Amino acid sequence: MIMRRKFWGWGLEGQKLDAEEITQLEAAYAGHFGVQGFDITPDPVAGEIVLRAPRVTPPTSFAACCTTDHEERLLHCYGRSFFDSARMFKRDFSNPPDVVAMPADEGELVSLLDWCDAINAVVIPWGGGSSVVAGVEPPRTERPVVSLDLRRLDRVMEIDKVSQAARIQAGVLGPAMEAQLRSSDLTLRHFPQSFEFSTLGGWIATRGGGHYATLYTHIDDFVESLRVVTPRGALQSLRLPGSGAGPSPDRLFIGSEGTLGIITEAWMRLRPRPVHRASANVRFRQFGQAVDCVRAIAQAHLYPANVRLLDATEASVNGVGDGGHCVIVLGFESADRAQDSNLARALEIVGAHGGDYDTPSGKGAPRQGAAGQWREAFLRMPYFREVLTARGIIVETFETAITWDKFTDFHARIMAETQRVIREVTGKAGVVSCRFTHVYPDGPAPYFTYHALGDKARMVEQCWAIKRATSEVLNALGGTITHHHAVGRDHRSWYDRQRPALFADSLRAMKHVLDPKGMLNPGVLVDP
Repeated sequence: MIMRRKFWGWGLEGQKLDAEEITQLEAAYAGHFGVQGFDITPDPVAGEIVLRAPRVTPPTSFAACCTTDHEERLLHCYGRSFFDSARMFKRDFSNPPDVVAMPADEGELVSLLDWCDAINAVVIPWGGGSSVVAGVEPPRTERPVVSLDLRRLDRVMEIDKVSQAARIQAGVLGPAMEAQLRSSDLTLRHFPQSFEFSTLGGWIATRGGGHYATLYTHIDDFVESLRVVTPRGALQSLRLPGSGAGPSPDRLFIGSEGTLGIITEAWMRLRPRPVHRASANVRFRQFGQAVDCVRAIAQAHLYPANVRLLDATEASVNGVGDGGHCVIVLGFESADRAQDSNLARALEIVGAHGGDYDTPSGKGAPRQGAAGQWREAFLRMPYFREVLTARGIIVETFETAITWDKFTDFHARIMAETQRVIREVTGKAGVVSCRFTHVYPDGPAPYFTYHALGDKARMVEQCWAIKRATSEVLNALGGTITHHHAVGRDHRSWYDRQRPALFADSLRAMKHVLDPKGMLNPGVLVDP
């Protein structure tokens, strides 16, 4: 039996938090917000939702690759942000795609784009549908909308073990890709939180970031060459380890979010699977000390796979701290050599900054302590959203990057502004926390999470008020509007202010050359 993806939540139908997890969540949030309990909105059911009739009918020649199936259209209405979740629990599916297209090969994709061009349709590349920035939902338009799902382009086509690279179709989900690579003993080793339900093409199109905190962070690092289909034709970049021959065509499409072309396959750099590991759980009383420690580790160029700093609140919320200490999840790994000396040097830096740590673990040791607890919490987090939305609890995140010299003031002002606007919007204090997802020698990528008690009738508006306030201060203080979640439609107004105006003109010109009718994901990055 093939299980369907939930159209209203994370994962497959039947996958959810267990009763004990839900009881613990309710007790924690009830205690913080000073309420006795929560009114629970039932999960949406497909049969109770009436969708607008499709505004276009695919030709019979596309019967095998196009559908107007009710649940497929529901699934392709939204991504997976809090804004999406809140609208789904309000049963607001008022703007579905008209058709979901699932081509089996590039030839079928070209024919689909030709048809869409002929009927003046909009095409939204959907990837795995895990966008949290409104990057995959249909725009409100009179034009027909086709949601493009490359799930059938899901194979590792070729593995070059000599060069440690593979040619991989863009529609493959993370687990299926790694399963196909396993026989080669090579791995892409790119694990975003959405890994289970996101695609290689989606990672490339959004310049996604993986789980590893240093060195190999963004998907950019792994792309060797790309094949892209545009409304003007297909192009293939030359496969090379590096080149100084002008601007890179790959860089044009990495991060283009489906606005310039459809990535159909890529040659990706691989690595041998790591067998040597060394890790330790580090604690600090003061957040500032922990920040200075992480900066010193980053600037020592030790390149740990993980140097994830959680402030005391973030650590406590995720069950890896006592509420009085910041936690650094510190780990090294390699396929080639033992990592004990790298860990030892990092722990010398920890000690010099006043940190405390558990007995390190080495090769073959199981993931344990704070690292193991954090990993489990990290993978479970997406399943929390549907439970919390149903209870009127707003939990949302935003991430950015800033240079070290600006971070202390930046962090203080972001935390204060988020708390201020939560109280203003909801009438109650919220919970705001910060962690570092990635670190560089010149600065961190801080990731902020906030929790607030919402009004179910106004949760989308309340969350948007918080989003606007925090994004304005991010922008004013010089942080990027997004480090790894992409721009989508949600970040567009701040992205417009972040990028140079002349670059925006150049991007619009490129859009016009590759997509003259503005067919592909209009409103994302640039207007047609």
